[in-house]
Amino acid sequence: MNTIITIGRQFGSAGREIGEKVAEYFGIKYYDKELLTRAAKESGFCEEMIQNHDERPTNSFLYNLVMDTYSFGYNASSFVDMPISHKVFLAQFDTIKKIADEGPCVIVGRCADYALSEYKNCVHLFIYGDEASKIKRIMEVYNLTEQKAKDMMNKKDKQRQSYYNYYSSKKWGRADSYDLCINSSVLGIEGTVRLIIQFVEDFEGKK
Repeated sequence: MNTIITIGRQFGSAGREIGEKVAEYFGIKYYDKELLTRAAKESGFCEEMIQNHDERPTNSFLYNLVMDTYSFGYNASSFVDMPISHKVFLAQFDTIKKIADEGPCVIVGRCADYALSEYKNCVHLFIYGDEASKIKRIMEVYNLTEQKAKDMMNKKDKQRQSYYNYYSSKKWGRADSYDLCINSSVLGIEGTVRLIIQFVEDFEGKK
């Protein structure tokens, strides 16, 4: 097994739990919030700052400048003037690549599929769900009323979508941005996990 699995997910679709179970099955590392802790350590940003900007969109200046700076390395003068949200994004971007270089793992969210677009040993997945199922799950997990759960779901998904669409050249949640999109409401958590395992094993077998 040497495949890296990235998972984009709608809020409430159980993407995190599914990712954990897939990692457990293959005996590989799992990164979600753990990625933030590591990015903080390696970049010198405090963890709180990285969490504050985690998967949140930014309206600051052009994405192109970020990528120019990225290709020239951190010493470019524009890095100094760059908004903190961009610096945090680049710190995560770097950490994702380092993690991928260390071996197979599951990485949830944070444009990991985009950060690793040059890597051949990756499978990029997106997990979504029916609105009713997602709201029910959010109500249970966070102990919220139906309306609060719906508001939370819409807000989180909007943030993730804006963040992904801003920093990557692809569209969040659109089928052609991923290798496989799965509706976890249809198969349930265990069924979705089994489908991913089968997909990854087939992918491994083709190499």
